[in-house]
Amino acid sequence: MANFENLLEEINSYNTTDMFGNDFMQTWHKTEDELKATLKVADALRNLRERNISTKIFDSGLGVSIFRDNSTRTRFSFASACNMLGLAVQDLDEKKSQISHGETVRETATMISFMADVIGIRDDMYIGKGDAYMREVIESVKESQEDGILEQRPNLVDLQDDTDHPTQALADLDHIIHEIGGIENLKGKKIVMSWAYSPSYGKPLSVAQAIIGLMTRFGMDVTLTHPEGYEVMPEIEELAQKNAEKSGGSFKKTYDMKEAFTDADVIYCKSWAPFKAMEKRTELYSEGDFDAIDELEEELLKQNRQHKDWACTEEMMELTKDGKALYMHPLPADITGVSADEGEVDASVFDRYRNELYKEASYKPYVIAAMIFLSKFQLPGQALKDLEKRGKQRHYDE
Repeated sequence: MANFENLLEEINSYNTTDMFGNDFMQTWHKTEDELKATLKVADALRNLRERNISTKIFDSGLGVSIFRDNSTRTRFSFASACNMLGLAVQDLDEKKSQISHGETVRETATMISFMADVIGIRDDMYIGKGDAYMREVIESVKESQEDGILEQRPNLVDLQDDTDHPTQALADLDHIIHEIGGIENLKGKKIVMSWAYSPSYGKPLSVAQAIIGLMTRFGMDVTLTHPEGYEVMPEIEELAQKNAEKSGGSFKKTYDMKEAFTDADVIYCKSWAPFKAMEKRTELYSEGDFDAIDELEEELLKQNRQHKDWACTEEMMELTKDGKALYMHPLPADITGVSADEGEVDASVFDRYRNELYKEASYKPYVIAAMIFLSKFQLPGQALKDLEKRGKQRHYDE
């Protein structure tokens, strides 16, 4: 972990003015300074906690979570982040709310926001829906503040939408940076975002898109690989290409998994549903055609079964740089012979990288806490310094 004073110096060198009082949506809407500041604030918060210094900068307040898809890591990461800063957490269970009785988005957003400092939302299942819902929540609480109903508006943290997974990608980036010894070492490193076989369908595109959309910002050589027909959103590929040109890195796509894995420094291997299929599913849900949805699912499962050879095996890992590429996954993985008869990764590969995978996941609470921190403090470096100076122990040593 970097020296705390050095972290503060770096944080103070970044322009984070536009983060104060604002929301954290897709990473491609953030400047390079803002992304670096998020990583460094996350590291600073971790530094304080590891030294048993309390990071509770709020003495009251609420963090509200809305999960419209199942979650373990992100749900607990958001709760951990809020608690670490001193906020209580309340999860909105829409099935137990008045939404089914016609409550509008503005009404729901306002009712949950009276003493809320942050709202975290995961809405990733339907193309064109998740981001739109989050932005409606943002506009709703803005209006309620302007109308004098809310004395402050909670800032929104995008916990995963239909295009991006910013908390996951930034946690992944922080993990890579610590593994290779610094952000300056990212340039020229080859990272592969690979599709992998799964016995289920409908997994969101947002992780794959988050990785190619973020890692190209930092000069990495990014390769996207998948079978034909498993394309991601074309606009995200275009974004990745532009990012690579600007950063001095590269972006390429191949349908040859072995070509992609050759000499790679980092392997990110997981399943996702084809963009066109996700579009079709969204359309069918809108029409309420559930029979057609069942037919689509069977069709996609059949399509998946044609590509069982797309897996992160020992043979594939041997193709990577010195046979020792860093293996990454957002978890849970479909592990062959463990959680699936056949899946995304060999059990031996997963077991060898198990500790690294858990470390990868450990960065997410701190990244989310940093997103909240930067939205609430105009001078984040000074606020962190004040926490250290206060020196309140998180727990008392005997």
